[in-house]
Amino acid sequence: MSEETKHTKFFQKQWFMWLTLIFFAPVGIFLMWKYKKFTKIPRTALTVIFAFIFMIQVAVAGAEPSQPEPPTDTPGIAQTQGNDAEQEPTAGNEEINSSEPSDINSPPAAAPVSNPASGQLKVHFLDVGQADSILIQAPSGKTMLIDAGNNGDDNLVISYIRNQGISKLDIVVGTHPHEDHIGGLDAVINTFDIGQVVMPTKTHTTQTYKDVLTAIKNKGLKITAAKAGVDLDLGQGVTAKLVGPPATYDDLNNNSAVIHLSFGNTSFLFTGDAEKDAEADILAAGYNIRAEVLKVGHHGSSTSTSQSFLNKVKPAYAVITAGKGNDYGHPHDEILTRLANIGAKIFRTDINGTIIASSNGSKVTFNTQPITAKTTAPSPAPKTSPAPTPPPQTKPETPPPTSAGDENIIVYKTKTGEKYHVNGCGSLSRSKIEISFKKAKEQGLGPCSKCKPPQ
Repeated sequence: MSEETKHTKFFQKQWFMWLTLIFFAPVGIFLMWKYKKFTKIPRTALTVIFAFIFMIQVAVAGAEPSQPEPPTDTPGIAQTQGNDAEQEPTAGNEEINSSEPSDINSPPAAAPVSNPASGQLKVHFLDVGQADSILIQAPSGKTMLIDAGNNGDDNLVISYIRNQGISKLDIVVGTHPHEDHIGGLDAVINTFDIGQVVMPTKTHTTQTYKDVLTAIKNKGLKITAAKAGVDLDLGQGVTAKLVGPPATYDDLNNNSAVIHLSFGNTSFLFTGDAEKDAEADILAAGYNIRAEVLKVGHHGSSTSTSQSFLNKVKPAYAVITAGKGNDYGHPHDEILTRLANIGAKIFRTDINGTIIASSNGSKVTFNTQPITAKTTAPSPAPKTSPAPTPPPQTKPETPPPTSAGDENIIVYKTKTGEKYHVNGCGSLSRSKIEISFKKAKEQGLGPCSKCKPPQ
């Protein structure tokens, strides 16, 4: 652009200043001089003031523009020489332009705003009684289901998922083969479009487990082995990694898939029924298990959530999935006290019902209020007189011959044991719970090696 064009544009833009200079300023001086009664300022002072204003206007009006205007032919694109000026901008042009030094008078570019996450992550801890089922909705729209309750919970779980507007589950996790975790999984797999199935390599012989395998096969799906170190894809912004099982154990609970999930500055740890042995190995492996929200292991049983494990997780919130008035006494007082002492706010499905945790990447909120738990160790039981000597144990009853699927055979279990027994077994001295043989097998209970129950 020529110098003449620059001055012409500048003059056009300053038309109001010129009008003031030529007309309004002299008229104003004249009127104020003639009608002094409207002001108490002396005429000489008025003359000096308006003369000063007049001189400033003259100086500004005659000044040259300080900077040339940016080119208007191609806004935002630097001008080039020769034929290059006719080319359309490319990514290469932008890189070159961005590398040029900026005007020394321009303000520095603002630093990008740190946004740890966008969208919302929702974690639903379903109230399925003495069982587990957790639905996760990621901000990307992807979904993950961890366990599906007992066999009788399939309709409840399916209805709940549908009510969230979900038709596809990108990831389905069966933490371990116990019936209270995979009971409804076959129905879920048969009902929804499934992207990936994750299960531990430890198998089981129950019909419940076989039903899940059949559903997977009928859908043409393959099982991803659940083991520490495996990453799960829940879309951008969410990191999900298996931190357990770190090894293979004889006990099914310790073979539970343990998942650490993070979104922005918030994190969750889902532990299935992993017990102290698996917890110790996870700690030894050095995985990141720090989590704001902990799904407490094994329904709050004292066999899980060791103090050393809890010290590493440091949860602000703890969610316990347990059935109201369950036979196992879950959650145990020892675990409730341990959680309270570390400062975790406790939620329980047997008290709160279905619990929904929502994260915006910065903080986690819940749809319900935490329970009140004691923060001191429970008082020791009062001393009592020695118990009378128990009578000699009788020989266990010989179990009647039966087939493995006979529902009429009655066996017995204890509140916390993982074996089933016949009546009169010495292992039933603390507690004795009647249960059908079929139900014992579905729950993954093994036969007692002492009393030799039906197998």
